[in-house]
Amino acid sequence: MRDIDIAKEGLKGHSICLCKDGQVITRDDKGISPMVELIGEGADLTGYSAADLIVGKAAAMLFVLGGIVCVHAVVLSQSGEEYLKSHNIEYTYDTLTERIINRMGTGACPMETVVENIDDPKEGYEAIVKKREELRNKLTK
Repeated sequence: MRDIDIAKEGLKGHSICLCKDGQVITRDDKGISPMVELIGEGADLTGYSAADLIVGKAAAMLFVLGGIVCVHAVVLSQSGEEYLKSHNIEYTYDTLTERIINRMGTGACPMETVVENIDDPKEGYEAIVKKREELRNKLTK
């Protein structure tokens, strides 16, 4: 079985599943947090395949930065698709959508907005981390 098939199977009950040579990593945090955490921890994800629930441009940037080679998204945004395609990452999806909306359903996902005009994955990661901190600080006040 291919790594991406194992990752897709392993996604059941998780928010993300990564696989390389039978090694499986699953995480349950929402949104892009699992990839942000893995990259922040210095995990070597080079060559892994990833199955994720929702992939927009922000998640796609993190996959590129992490060295992911193949992605399956349950829901993929058009900007996520364009980013994966432009970085020659093989991908599949169940549903293609125009954009990723925020958790309240009232507008665009803040992570998508913050990377909208960024192309460099490292710069995107830094902007995502900064925005994530801003949002967390708002919640604790």
